[in-house]
Amino acid sequence: MLTITQDLYERIVEHARKDHPDEACGVVAGPVGTGRPERFIPMLNAARSPTFYEFDSKDLLKLYREMDDRDEEPVIVYHSHTATEAYPSRTDVTYANEPAAHYVLVSTADTDGLGDFQFRSYRIVDGVITEEEVQVVAAY
Repeated sequence: MLTITQDLYERIVEHARKDHPDEACGVVAGPVGTGRPERFIPMLNAARSPTFYEFDSKDLLKLYREMDDRDEEPVIVYHSHTATEAYPSRTDVTYANEPAAHYVLVSTADTDGLGDFQFRSYRIVDGVITEEEVQVVAAY
C-alpha cells in the first residue's frame, strides 16, 4: 500500500493538470529504507508529448546525485496519462527500473465518468504490474 500525505497527493495532481495536454512526470523522494515519500520533485517531460514521457538524462543524473547526497531514494515515480486510464502502458513497464518504488499514474482524461482524473499506484517488478491501495493521510 502507498501511504501519501494530502499535500503530496495534491501537488502530483496539480502538476499533471498544469502540464496537460502533455504528460507530466516526476519523483517523490524519501529517506533511504523508509518507504516514506517526502520530497516532491517535479521534472520536465523532455519528450513534451501528450502520449509519452521521458526524463532528461542530465536532469535525471543530477537528481540521483542529489538524492544520494541527501541519503534519499525514489519512493514514488509518477507521470500522467492525458487520454487514457491511469494504467501502465507497455512502455511504462519497460522503463520501470526501480523495483522498490511506487509507480503512480494520474489520468487527466475522464475515462471512468467519475471526474477529470484518476490517481492510482502500482508496483512494477520484472514486468509484473500489481495495483496497490492508496491511503491519503493528513501527515505521517
